Amino acid sequence: METVDMVLLGAEGVMETGGIINKIGTLPIAVCAKAMHKPVFAVAESIKFVKEYPLTQSDIPAEFKYSASTLKKHVADGDYSEEHPLVDYTPPQYINLLVTDLGILTPAAVGDELLKLYV
Repeated sequence: METVDMVLLGAEGVMETGGIINKIGTLPIAVCAKAMHKPVFAVAESIKFVKEYPLTQSDIPAEFKYSASTLKKHVADGDYSEEHPLVDYTPPQYINLLVTDLGILTPAAVGDELLKLYV
């Protein structure tokens, strides 16, 4: 991380908070970047803006979290299914800017853009 100038992330969804939903492992990358004082930029189209307000990992909408992510294992006492999330939520405090088709936005500006798009 000390040799990079910035971190560039994709996003499967941009929440109303300005945080992003992306593949599992995105949050630890953003946390490390912040600890190393590296800027984090997320890239997403405005069609990926979602009117959801998650506060923690458990608040991620199910349509992002579990699609096609059921892992089946066979153990000595029988079969069981366990769901494993495919994505994690990166809160807005770890993201410096969002690069979108609407322009370059701060995470705080996402809520305003959602109002313009859907009202």
